[in-house]
Amino acid sequence: MQTITTTTEMQTVAAQLRAAGKTLALVPTMGALHSGQEALVRAAAARADVVIVSIVVNPLQFAPNEIMAKYPRSFDEDVQRCERCGAAIVFAPATEEIYPRGFSTYVAEEVLSKPLCGQSRPAHFRGVATLTAKLFNIIRPQFAYFGQKTAQRAAVVRKMVADLHFDVEVVVVPTVREPDGLAAGVRNREFTTSQRQESLALSKALTRVKEMFDSGVRSPDRLIAEATHILSQHRRVRIIYITVVDLQTMEPVRELVPGRSMLAISAWVDEIRLIDNIVL
Repeated sequence: MQTITTTTEMQTVAAQLRAAGKTLALVPTMGALHSGQEALVRAAAARADVVIVSIVVNPLQFAPNEIMAKYPRSFDEDVQRCERCGAAIVFAPATEEIYPRGFSTYVAEEVLSKPLCGQSRPAHFRGVATLTAKLFNIIRPQFAYFGQKTAQRAAVVRKMVADLHFDVEVVVVPTVREPDGLAAGVRNREFTTSQRQESLALSKALTRVKEMFDSGVRSPDRLIAEATHILSQHRRVRIIYITVVDLQTMEPVRELVPGRSMLAISAWVDEIRLIDNIVL
């Protein structure tokens, strides 16, 4: 297991691996890894010769009301998780290494990044796209792995890849859920017992929507209304959005297309923001 902290060394090592005929897979993270990201590493290791996990707490992804210093960090544990799941390299540069003094170039996707989380976090996906583009240029992986839970992030990156001709395949791995149904996430460890119980409203709503869809319901309005009803019964849950969108464009849909439509939810549980979704 190798840990690399500079872009120069990462570029050199990645170039040597490609020259040796190795296929490279990138799993971009901000650290504080959980079972969902472990699943990404395992999926990448099953396909590529070398898996590289980046750990960068990206300042560009945080809104003005979000404090980057509060983002959880567990680097030593993260490295152990990566090694256990089949990663060969952890790329963990300092913020100043990625964004040196005088940095002034950004990547902004202007369509898929606007709805859903983009409405309440307008600069978030510019941060995602800028860092991901830099990682793609530094490492030049053949594959990049993302989780279905962050479907909008994956869609924005896929669009950036197509528009800017990056030679990388974006792979989306199904959401990992904990035994009680809660989608794996970095914030889960912060919940009190009562907050966790309240947070289960999201997965309960998605499960109910899937049951309705499987029974033949095809009205987005009915599915949204049912999910809204379930979440509104929990006093600590405040809905940010509930909508049915096209999985590729992130635009709201009026007609469901099986395998192409997704019900997406974002909500606050007290001061913790959650997202979840289900492909119908």
